[in-house]
Amino acid sequence: MITNDVLRSIRYMLDLSDQKVVDLAKLVDPDFALDKDDVRPLLLKEDEPGHVACSDSVLAHVLDGLIVHRRGRDERQAARPVESRISNNVVLKKLRVAFELTDVDMHQIFADAGFPISKPEMSALFRQAGHRNFRPCGDQLLRNFLKGLTLRVRGG
Repeated sequence: MITNDVLRSIRYMLDLSDQKVVDLAKLVDPDFALDKDDVRPLLLKEDEPGHVACSDSVLAHVLDGLIVHRRGRDERQAARPVESRISNNVVLKKLRVAFELTDVDMHQIFADAGFPISKPEMSALFRQAGHRNFRPCGDQLLRNFLKGLTLRVRGG
């Protein structure tokens, strides 16, 4: 899925201002080069003038910041490095951690979006990439998860 779409969905889901998106990214790395003026072009659609592609680094910082914001920072553990490559599976994992979702919650979110998946299908999404039962998360699956999570968070 296009990183801009994921960022746009998260911003809508949580009703975040441009400054709040910057604040989330800076929770992970206060020196991260992102400011309020950089956010607006990231949220534009591809065919709109001024659109800028969202880098994996920006999305990773925002997702990690969301985890820190919602769950707090664990001072007992060293900070994890920010991923250099964000896949749909990584987005799914980070949102699962940020919102503290159980398997039951995940199944309900997919069902609410009109896209039910089986337990084995879902567990395959969270396996390591080299595992024989690993399954890459497709764009449609992630899109439906974001839709269901938005329904859950926004109550709509």
